[in-house]
Amino acid sequence: MRLTSQRRVAAQLLKCGENRVWFDPARLSEVKEAITKADVRKLINDLAIQKRAEGGQSRFRARKNILQKRKGRQHGPGSHKGTPNARANLKDMWMARTRAQREFAKMLRDKKLIENAVYHDVYMKIKGGFFRSIRHIKLYLGERNLFRKPQ
Repeated sequence: MRLTSQRRVAAQLLKCGENRVWFDPARLSEVKEAITKADVRKLINDLAIQKRAEGGQSRFRARKNILQKRKGRQHGPGSHKGTPNARANLKDMWMARTRAQREFAKMLRDKKLIENAVYHDVYMKIKGGFFRSIRHIKLYLGERNLFRKPQ
């Protein structure tokens, strides 16, 4: 039983695609008899022709993944999509490290733990990227006995 024209008219009236039009299997003979738009409209009102629900995309797996990520999972190398620079920008990392080191050097100078000449030397080394971290600065100053002696 070909109902292509009825399906097309029903889709137009229901404002949906032809694939979403549903005919009641028990009333197919009535649907076949419907020729005009008015006939199809009447069958829609009688619920012999209906619009199927639109299939959505389930959020179940997405929610599950979000819960796992909150626990710190799924961050391994297999999940990395971008380059290391895209994930943690090298310039931003450099700026954060340099600012922290400069702040630390200023604090040492202001508390009179190092002399101005040593501060200048350390500052220039920070600028040149010599130190890996604040801990590295402490090691450097400690090994060379550059901390000021308490008076």
